[in-house]
Amino acid sequence: MTSRAAVLRRGLPIWTVAALWTLALGLWGLSRQHSVWRDEAATWLVAVRPAGEIRHLLTHVDAVHGLYYLLMHGLFGWFGPSITTLRLPSVLATAVAAACVAVIGRRLAGPWAALGGGMVFGLLPAVQFHLQEGRPYALVAAGAGISTLLLVTLLQGRGRGTYWVAYGGAVLVCALLNWLSLLILPAHLVTLVRTRAGRGTWVRWAAASAAAVAGALPLILFSRSQSGQVAWIPPLTWHMLIGPAVLLTIGGLGALLDRLRKDPPREGPSQEGRHREGRLSVAAVGLPLLAVPQLGLIGLSLVKPLFLDRYVLFSMLGLALLIGAGLETAVRAASPRIPGAARWLGPALIAVSVVALLPQALATRSPGSRVDDVLAMAADVRRLKGPGTAVLFVPAERRDTKLVSPDAFTGLRDIALTRSPQESGTLKGVEADPARIRGAMLAQRRILLVTDAPDVARPPAGRRDRVKAAVLKKHFTVVADEQVRGRRVTLYERLGAARPSPGSAR
Repeated sequence: MTSRAAVLRRGLPIWTVAALWTLALGLWGLSRQHSVWRDEAATWLVAVRPAGEIRHLLTHVDAVHGLYYLLMHGLFGWFGPSITTLRLPSVLATAVAAACVAVIGRRLAGPWAALGGGMVFGLLPAVQFHLQEGRPYALVAAGAGISTLLLVTLLQGRGRGTYWVAYGGAVLVCALLNWLSLLILPAHLVTLVRTRAGRGTWVRWAAASAAAVAGALPLILFSRSQSGQVAWIPPLTWHMLIGPAVLLTIGGLGALLDRLRKDPPREGPSQEGRHREGRLSVAAVGLPLLAVPQLGLIGLSLVKPLFLDRYVLFSMLGLALLIGAGLETAVRAASPRIPGAARWLGPALIAVSVVALLPQALATRSPGSRVDDVLAMAADVRRLKGPGTAVLFVPAERRDTKLVSPDAFTGLRDIALTRSPQESGTLKGVEADPARIRGAMLAQRRILLVTDAPDVARPPAGRRDRVKAAVLKKHFTVVADEQVRGRRVTLYERLGAARPSPGSAR
């Protein structure tokens, strides 16, 4: 084990290996065959707006993502709107998070905990999904990794007072990206309890945490007025608890293995840090980081449905740490009994993990891994539209296809829209009342409907959408129908109207 650890130290720093590995995973298949799904389309549509229009939007909707939208607005301004610009921040953030896992694992357990945990983090299914996602959750995970690393550093007696300022700042930035990330604070509180932190540490942690919460409080209070955005999240059910139960079971096994491990590494902290480090372990850091956010979100969801795993993606940092600790224990236990185990057992277990999760990696990088593809239908719209054709969207949120691919909709009249998304400060625009929509539809000869494919579509929920469906069913007939990657484009012709020649729809 000693010789292998020396080899690891002589090469690239382990955190660098973990970061480069995760970066490679993120760059692999980054475009997902040139597909963008609806959540990412929301990021795109907001980021390309001027800063003033973004501020106007945030007063009506998505205030909780305001900082992220402004960040992406700046990146789009510098590098231009593209799928790479949209997703690369998440790739880089996940690489930072993996590096944090590796550093923490090296300090608290050993080189295999660092290498295993750092490399496994990017392979976890939930992390792989958001590794290439144009949304803020990977950035939150990076901030959580940094804040946890700072806390470990301080508990080891390595940090200075400015580290507490950095800790509070990291927690605050995460909260401004997604305020449910404040669930990391009770996780860190459990770590302080388990490590029997001194009174001075408690006071400084409380001050830094209170400052972070106070900084995020205005956003929390304001975003509650926009709670209708999450009204679609279903109430918590028993089957939704299966995933957290599996994660906690795996994490518990990792914590148990960590407790069995002998001779934790020392890297020369101060005497006070040595005393503290004897009580500081991967289990004391990783298990609360995994369990507390998961259980906290479940508790909140009993009051108001909020249970989406992406809201606590950062808890996967704890799972990766515990898996890495389990690998470290396995290598140390096998080394005295199996000659050369330290040279091959760790790489073999990591290779098995990579092979086992390869199908998940391939699936995640396909357009079918998401609900829909906003870009896929643009070619069908170009082919089916013709002179005098109108367009409708059901629900109105599917107007994102037009906003992301405006050239494809050139010449099509959006007959339900009265105020554009930019003018109204919304994502989907403002549509006319049902009676006006009905009248406008009856005045058309051809209507192109953009909606969801049947396997993901929901029954029309609002009066406007029900009117659209009823008029099309009673007064129009289907001329062409195309479905691709979760979206559907249907061309309708008014009953009794003269059928155009085939070339006119092209």
